[in-house]
Amino acid sequence: MKKAALVIFLVLFADQFLKIWIKTHFLLGEEVNVIGNWFILHFTENNGMAFGYEFGVSYGKLFLSVFRIIAIGAIGWYLFKIIKQKESNLLIISLALIVAGAIGNVIDSAFYGLLFSESTFYQQATFLPVNGGYSSFLHGKVVDMFYFPLFEGHWPSWFPFWGDQSFLFFSPVFNLADSSISVGVALLILFQKNLFTKKD
Repeated sequence: MKKAALVIFLVLFADQFLKIWIKTHFLLGEEVNVIGNWFILHFTENNGMAFGYEFGVSYGKLFLSVFRIIAIGAIGWYLFKIIKQKESNLLIISLALIVAGAIGNVIDSAFYGLLFSESTFYQQATFLPVNGGYSSFLHGKVVDMFYFPLFEGHWPSWFPFWGDQSFLFFSPVFNLADSSISVGVALLILFQKNLFTKKD
């Protein structure tokens, strides 16, 4: 239990600290090169899923937020169950990473619209603005900032659908919570035989 709680706390603390700092210090669209031209802090916000993907309009946003809360509850219950059963530490940590990342993005969706003014290309957001936040409960935007445009090129002309078109790898802008979920899922996939094989 302590390991899972520590993982969740550390991820949530780092995720929210970075998001709040970015939101209150950066203009929307502002970016800073951290390492060369391939590790960039680029402030953007999204209404939808991980890595900046969108999911419908207002009702889609509400559905996604509620779905996330239900999913967190289900995974959290399963995490508690496997902790009591003293399952593999790797399985526990993987699920803790997924839960922490999901909670991190739900906090944005649930509360940021109430707690912050709107971020714009001309003005930084403020915490607890006098006139209230920019949105209602469960309709806040998720803060993203990590951008890794590692390389760009062109698809060969014979390639289906995208022939001769340019591409950029890696183009999505994401946050620490997205990374936590991705790492947790990757660990489950990579070590699934060890984690889910029944012991004789």
